[in-house]
Amino acid sequence: MTTETNVEQVGGRLGDEPLARRASFAHDLATVARRAIRGVFREPEFFIPALITPVFFYIVNVGALQDLAQASGTVDDFKAFQLPVAIIFAVTGVSRAGALVTDIQSGYFDRLLLTPIRRPALLLGLMAADFLSVILLTIPVLLLGLVLGVSFTTGLAGMVVFMLYGALWGLAFAGFPYAIALKTGNPAAVNSSFILFFPFAFLTTTFLPEEALTGWLATIATYNPVTYVLAGLRALISDGWEWDTLAAGVGAIVAVVAVSFGLASAAMRGRIARG
Repeated sequence: MTTETNVEQVGGRLGDEPLARRASFAHDLATVARRAIRGVFREPEFFIPALITPVFFYIVNVGALQDLAQASGTVDDFKAFQLPVAIIFAVTGVSRAGALVTDIQSGYFDRLLLTPIRRPALLLGLMAADFLSVILLTIPVLLLGLVLGVSFTTGLAGMVVFMLYGALWGLAFAGFPYAIALKTGNPAAVNSSFILFFPFAFLTTTFLPEEALTGWLATIATYNPVTYVLAGLRALISDGWEWDTLAAGVGAIVAVVAVSFGLASAAMRGRIARG
């Protein structure tokens, strides 16, 4: 008599022990997310370097360029104009990809692949911790802007959307370091993934509005997704609920998600195949 027949005769039990059921996707996701979030709070020193860059650039840019920009008439309020840039710098490249590399090198990730846990949950659980991290990073940058006199025409609701909008961009970009982590398993390669952001950051409306750009920079900025994300963030501060502008920014984020998550998924499949 086969094992399957024995199981059927005892009503779904093998001997006296009930057969384990596979956990739901939500359970898999929550399990990975809890571990990743605990890792965030175990590494508070992670937030200090991540805040230095946006705060430094914001203060320096405002101090050095505010009078020139406002005197030229290209920007009415340079502090408000630069705050979205600071948020983009704060949230871009923030991920648990470094922790993923540690898990790969220690063999923990390979052991996870031997379990019935659903593969998408392995990445999405880490990104739940990323979402918490980027929200925590946007708060002090936003408070700095408010202290310096930036005011939101959209009020408190606009501030909340402002943080969520920036966080969505941070998650969209996070797919790139995860793809590198899964492909290489190399911490140096993951740390260098921030270099990918520089074309996004500077070939756009970082210092001037889109209508003031000329030549090849204007052309590149037109196709740069950060241009539309910055426009959405700036609208929340200065223009109000400009739904077309906000939708264009969300569309740009979705386009980046499609590319970055596609690369991360392909890297995941490759690692599983090699394993």
